[in-house]
Amino acid sequence: MGANGKRIKLMEEEQCLTNNGLFRDPAMESHDFSSSRNNYTCTLTPELIAKAREELQEKPEWRLRDVQALRDMILKEHPHLRTRIDDSFLLRFLRARKFDYDRSLKLLVNYYASRRSWPEVFKNLRPSNVKHVLDSGFLTVLSQPDPDGRFVLCLRPGKWRPNDYPFVDNIRAMYLTLEKLIQSEETQVNGIVILADYNGVGLSQASHLGPFLAKKVVGILQDGFPIRIKAVNVINEPRIFKGVFAIIKPFLKEKMAQRFILHGSDLISLHQRLPRDILPEEYGGTAGKLDPSEWWSTLLSSEEEFVAEFCQSFPLGNTDSNDPFIFEGEPTQSHSEDSYRGLRSQLYYCY
Repeated sequence: MGANGKRIKLMEEEQCLTNNGLFRDPAMESHDFSSSRNNYTCTLTPELIAKAREELQEKPEWRLRDVQALRDMILKEHPHLRTRIDDSFLLRFLRARKFDYDRSLKLLVNYYASRRSWPEVFKNLRPSNVKHVLDSGFLTVLSQPDPDGRFVLCLRPGKWRPNDYPFVDNIRAMYLTLEKLIQSEETQVNGIVILADYNGVGLSQASHLGPFLAKKVVGILQDGFPIRIKAVNVINEPRIFKGVFAIIKPFLKEKMAQRFILHGSDLISLHQRLPRDILPEEYGGTAGKLDPSEWWSTLLSSEEEFVAEFCQSFPLGNTDSNDPFIFEGEPTQSHSEDSYRGLRSQLYYCY
């Protein structure tokens, strides 16, 4: 799709979201989304400022100019978008796209489009509504970052029991976690690392993942959320993981696919990527037992923030319409359906 076609699609999605309550109606607007939170103060250390300059093309002397440029684009091209436009918020998107204005704007539009695209994830989204997910042990964040300053999101899909609650609740907990992590400027610059422990994953879990769900999850992580995922360390993957990854891979960009590191049960290999002093005992580390309650307390302390952000009364619209995400190099629907038929058989074969 050419540049003009992408711009037209962006405008079409704005109209689509306007009709579903995610864009402002100037005649009914009662909240100033530019707000008083526009007094930005940089909290980065000199080392991180240098890192942001080198890796993200962020120049401190041009930072507020770049933010204003993105703000002007939003107000001009998407004047009804219901979004924060304060400096701190917009910097998340600029950093995630290395200060490319057009790509940052696309990411921002996708960020809000996701709420219409997947209403069962975003409706009444708050930590207290996903406590059962954290109690299950499916997700937590390690207490210490890695040597590069990246926090480690630990996922244990084998802890999920399909009879206990729907898989979408796991996505809700993941999204809240990402929202909390990205508030930190350090995380905006350093990115995060994922540790995915597939111990205990069997057909009962894997059979719930098809191309439709994989596309939505990967779409949010790659194209709909302002976070940089620097590595995905997979450990204890069973034979069935080959089928699971085959479902996910068609939707991964080449750079992201290359960031998946499969360790099997080799803890020495894992420790070459994540040092023992930040890992819990379960993974051969020295940081004590894995304790999901610590991250749960962190999320719960932000309950009011999330209520204000995600528990608004506007409608999210009908999910029967076309997916409003704007992807690059998106696989065709027929390709996805054909792949799923073959891959579903592969899951059973691997199992």
